[in-house]
This record gives sequence, C-alpha cells and structure tokens, in this order.
Amino acid sequence: MSMLEQIRHQLQSSLEPSHLEVVNESYKHRVEPGSESHFKAVVVTDAFEGLRTIKRHQQIYALLQQEMTLIHALALHTYTPSEWAQREAAPQTPNCMGGE
Repeated sequence: MSMLEQIRHQLQSSLEPSHLEVVNESYKHRVEPGSESHFKAVVVTDAFEGLRTIKRHQQIYALLQQEMTLIHALALHTYTPSEWAQREAAPQTPNCMGGE
C-alpha cells in the first residue's frame, strides 16, 4: 500500500469524513521522481465540531503517528461540515522555492 493510501485509509476509517482529499504534493519539491514525502490532506468531519484547529491537527497527528515518521511534510486543512459548506475548497499549496 502506498503512503498516500495508508494516510487515506487511516483518516477514513478513524474520522469517517464527509469529504476527504489526500494529495501527494512531493512533485512540488526537490525530491526524486515518484517520492512520497510531502502530502496535503483536506478533512471534513463532524468529529471536529467544537475543536480548535490545533486540537484537530493533534488528533490527525496522533492517528498518523507511524506515517509521520516516514514523511517530510503534511499540510492539514481541517473543517466541520458547516465550515466546509462556506468554502468548498482548500487553499492551494504554493510550489517549493527551488522545487521547480
């Protein structure tokens, strides 16, 4: 199972999100082709109701404890369903300086 699939599986099975995007953004960085080192996750779930952003991120880092030892970066965008309904898109990730 690829790292992207592992991250997706952990988040899906633990948080039961209504919307989940996991994107391998390693190509935006100066890494070997095919690398799985930089990811972006957009997670929309009722489990985040009443939680501040830091608590949401801590929850995800705890779920992905093993995976985090193997990757370099994880950009998190965490929303409740009502927050997501107001935006319906996560911020775009800029290219790494020198990653082109």
